[in-house]
Amino acid sequence: MSPGARIPLPEGEELSPAQRRVVETVTSGRRGELVGPLRAVLHNPDLADRWQQLGEALRFDTVFPPICSELAILLTARRWNSELEWVIHADAARQAGLPEEVITAIRERRRPHLADPPLREIYDYVSDLQNTGQVRDEYYANVRRRWGAIGLVELTAISGYYTMVAMTLNAHRIPLPEGRRAELYAAGEKAPDELSQLPG
Repeated sequence: MSPGARIPLPEGEELSPAQRRVVETVTSGRRGELVGPLRAVLHNPDLADRWQQLGEALRFDTVFPPICSELAILLTARRWNSELEWVIHADAARQAGLPEEVITAIRERRRPHLADPPLREIYDYVSDLQNTGQVRDEYYANVRRRWGAIGLVELTAISGYYTMVAMTLNAHRIPLPEGRRAELYAAGEKAPDELSQLPG
């Protein structure tokens, strides 16, 4: 069992042929490595394969440029206090051009200053969805106006998929990559009640 994980994480010679096929698909694809929830989900190779296909589509093949989708993912990671999701996607958000002050504000649960209207609209939509399970009409209309019906479907799916990722990482305590430290909360520390939501 990997240090810190609550669940065995199959690897190396432990992998069945079906598990090995999933690992090879992921590592030869756009991700390049197997990290995060798939390490646990490999216990069901069929589920893991479908999971990785959905994840690849939502991360790389939507109408949103990376800076927009990574903002949505960071908001989801912060809402669920998912350390591993945060570490991976904070790096990806920086590479996509999201300003460091925006990343810091989200980490500190402050509403960031978003001068770019598309980013502001995505922030409003995802934070409302994550905080209430609903999206107010104004936020829904803003995303639809800019991205169309497909954008509404994809943005909601991104937020939902990365909620599933966060819950999987948190439930099984999948460890951070070697050399990385937690950035949100110390291990086992509960977020204060007043910080349980994203700022609207």
